[in-house]
Amino acid sequence: MKHNVISNNILLAIIVGIVLLIGMPTNIQAATFFQEEAQEVTSFNQFKGEVVDANSNKPLVFATLTLEGTNISTITNTEGKFLLKIPTSIEQGNVIVAFLGYKSSSVPLAQMKENNNKIALMVSITELDEVNVVIPKSARALVRETLRKKGENYFDDPTLMTAFYRETIKKRKRNVSLSEAVVNIYKSPYTTGQKDAVQLYKARKSTDYSKLDTVALKLQGGPFNALYVDIMKYPEYIFNEVTMEDYNFTFERSTRINDKLIYVVGFNQRPDIYDPLYKGQLFIDAEKKILTSAIYSLNITNKELASKLFVRKKPRNAKVYPTDIAYRVDYREKDGKWYYGYSNALLEFKINWDKKLFNSVYSMSCEMAVTDWEKNIAGEVPKVKDRLKSSIILSDAAVGFSDPDFWGEYNIIEPEKSIESAIKKIQRQLKRSKPEGGASAP
Repeated sequence: MKHNVISNNILLAIIVGIVLLIGMPTNIQAATFFQEEAQEVTSFNQFKGEVVDANSNKPLVFATLTLEGTNISTITNTEGKFLLKIPTSIEQGNVIVAFLGYKSSSVPLAQMKENNNKIALMVSITELDEVNVVIPKSARALVRETLRKKGENYFDDPTLMTAFYRETIKKRKRNVSLSEAVVNIYKSPYTTGQKDAVQLYKARKSTDYSKLDTVALKLQGGPFNALYVDIMKYPEYIFNEVTMEDYNFTFERSTRINDKLIYVVGFNQRPDIYDPLYKGQLFIDAEKKILTSAIYSLNITNKELASKLFVRKKPRNAKVYPTDIAYRVDYREKDGKWYYGYSNALLEFKINWDKKLFNSVYSMSCEMAVTDWEKNIAGEVPKVKDRLKSSIILSDAAVGFSDPDFWGEYNIIEPEKSIESAIKKIQRQLKRSKPEGGASAP
C-alpha cells in the first residue's frame, strides 16, 4: 500500500524550504551594516558557563536554565555553553538547570559568577519495572491520549513570548551565512486552531557569498521553521487522523526529568508505507500524559520526492537532494502548565552539478528559544502589516552585524566557537574597509 504524503507535508515544505538562486559572488566588505542605536544603560547581570555530565564531563547540549519563580530562561548551545542575563533588580533566587534524563540542579544566584560557571548534572535512569506505575497497553493509544489532553496540560491563555532565533548556512564545516533575531511570539491557546503571530523586534546577519560558488542559498520561513515544530500546537505536520495509522509505536526504556517518570515512545513508519514519513522518539510524562520533548527525523525513502518538498528554486544545471532532515522540540512547565520552550531544525543536502566531478555539501539549521513570556489576557496581536509572513527570508530582512551589545538585556543562545570566529572575522574586515574619516564600524 502506498500513501501520498505530499498534502500532509506541503505547508511544512514551504516553511522549511531552501531557495537556491543563481547569483554573482559578493564581497562581504561591500555590504551595508546596521548602525547600533545609542548604548542603553546596563540593567542586567550576565553569567556565562557550561553544563556537563558529572561522570564523563561531556557537554550537555540544549540543557535549560531557568530562574526559579520567573519566566526568565536560556539554553545551552551545541558545545554545552550558556549565557544567562538576569535583571539587576533580582538579587536572590535559584537557577534551575534541567536536562532530559538527568537530575535537575538548583544553583543559588549568589553563587553564580560572571564567567566560567561549571554545572555538572547526574544521570537519572529508571526502568519501567522499578516503579509502581501501570504501563499503558498500547503506545499508540498513549500518543493519542497525549494529543487529546493538550487542552488541560498546556497554556490555555493567549501568551506573549520573547524568543531568540538563529539560523546558519554552512558549506561543509565553514559558516557562510548567519542570521539572528529577537522576536515576539503572540502564542494562541493550544486548544484553538488559530496560528501564532510573530513580530520581528531586532535582527542582524552576515553572508559571505564568495564561499557559495555561484549559488546564493537562502532559508525560507525564518522563525516559522522552528515554531511549527511545536507538535502539540501543530500536530497536523506530523500526526493527523490519517497518518497516525501509518506509524508503528513502541515503548523504549523510560527516563526521568525533574524527578518525573517519562515514557519514551519510539515511532517509525510502517514497512508497507513507501513515501517519506518520520521516525523518532516522544518523551511523555507518565502521570499526566504530557509531551515534554520530541526528537525525530524524516525518512528519506525517495530523494526526488524529498527534493520537491524542500527545494523552492534551483539552477537548471544542478540536482539538489536532502541527505538528513531532523527536528527537536522541548517544552517547559510553569505552575502546572506546559508551553513551547525550544526547537530546532536541521537540513543537510548535496548539490550535484552537471559536468562537474565533485558535489557541494551544505547544511542549513535554525533554532529558537523562548527566553521570557507573559500572559496576553487581552489577546492583543500585531497588525497584519507588522507581522512576519511565513514565507520570510530573514537574511533579506535583517540588516547587518553590530557590536556585542546589540542584544542588550535579551537572553540569547551563546554562539558556538565557529560562529564567534566568523563574527570576529567580519568585524575585522569592516574595520579594514572603513573609509578615511567615515563613520566607525559597529
